[in-house]
Amino acid sequence: ASVAVYVHEIGAEQPLIAVGAERALNPASTMKLVTTYAGLEVLGPAYVWSTEAYGSAPLAQDVLNGDLILKGYGDPKLTLENFWLLLRSLRAHGVREIRGDLVLDRGYFSGEDFDSTRFDDQPTRPYNTGPDGLLVNFKAVTVQFVPDVEARTVRVLAEPLLPQLQVVNSLPLTDGACGDWITRLKIEAQGNAEAARLAFNGTYARDCGERARSFSVLGHRQYVAALFSQLWKELGGVFAGGVRDGPVTPSARLLASAKSPTLSEIVRDINKFSNNVMARQLFLTLGAAGAGAPATTEKSNRVIKQWLAGKGLSFPELVLENGSGLSRIERISAKNLGQLLVNAFRSPVMPELMASLPLTAVDGTMRKRLSGAEVAGQAHIKTGSLAGVRSIAGYVLDSQGRRVVVVFIVNHANAGNAQPAQDALLKWVYNR
Repeated sequence: ASVAVYVHEIGAEQPLIAVGAERALNPASTMKLVTTYAGLEVLGPAYVWSTEAYGSAPLAQDVLNGDLILKGYGDPKLTLENFWLLLRSLRAHGVREIRGDLVLDRGYFSGEDFDSTRFDDQPTRPYNTGPDGLLVNFKAVTVQFVPDVEARTVRVLAEPLLPQLQVVNSLPLTDGACGDWITRLKIEAQGNAEAARLAFNGTYARDCGERARSFSVLGHRQYVAALFSQLWKELGGVFAGGVRDGPVTPSARLLASAKSPTLSEIVRDINKFSNNVMARQLFLTLGAAGAGAPATTEKSNRVIKQWLAGKGLSFPELVLENGSGLSRIERISAKNLGQLLVNAFRSPVMPELMASLPLTAVDGTMRKRLSGAEVAGQAHIKTGSLAGVRSIAGYVLDSQGRRVVVVFIVNHANAGNAQPAQDALLKWVYNR
């Protein structure tokens, strides 16, 4: 009663298996298949996001006598390195001193309220970072734990180390097995959008070696402002102004810009590693590109459902909240998720979509599953995992060279025990 299974060989008229397949269930991260397939077809696999830097006043020698305006278009992968390259390009274009403010144009996405505690009351976990028109480095701070065996201490290194973040290290280095090292850290996270404090008061076993954990502890505006100030100073720039949100003014002049990787590369990160933040950014980009900025959840829903209708696909049970599957209300049936994959196999973007899925026993979220089984390396499978939800969806290349769509969704308090059954289905499909 808590399971839905749908298996359909490509080219066949009827499915091989359809059990509970019409139930509307929570698919967890397999919902990313809807978002990424829609993105590839609506936007195109060569689609790129831009981030632009404008000056509100003329540049006199190397001085900008006005504001620097950063305008974002929702780039899902404006990493620390790519943001640094944008600022380096700005320096290369002759800007050294900024005498005005840093103005952030984040209006490509609407200012819909986002509650980072809503999903699981873990607001500092990076997967709970809300979407933003100017998302930089996933708004994350990565903390590295480096044991010093001789001194019996643990170095705690934050990157980027922002002045608004205080890191308190009270960790002794202990003997024994690593085990559940994160729980043993006894993490205390406090703060608000303006400033934050991370304290580590537990223990750290030397057998753990070097480990890392990422946190999201500042507001979007504060994070970008702090990171900009730090990198601009490192690049030899001068800036002493404030920071505020605002649009690009009509008289502003474009000084530098940065491009994201192509969408075909972005969907690989989204699906291989089940990146919820990037999926949300793509979901809202669909709304902005298809229904006009600023993007809203309603616009994105409308664009995706219009796209489905244009392909002759009717999914009346479909519920989309953010397109990532990190949701308690998103719903789709196993049959319709399977039909989406059957349809995608005939699409021109099929190679990009399939290549973005984890390969059994090889990479992504399937890297440690089915090692040694005959189906290892023969199936591209997206996984989904939430409390009470386990799901798989994708393509199996069986032993006879036939391509088969497989969807298996479980919604139950004990769904965490479903993996052996899901793996058994993949083995059966391969060997049948």
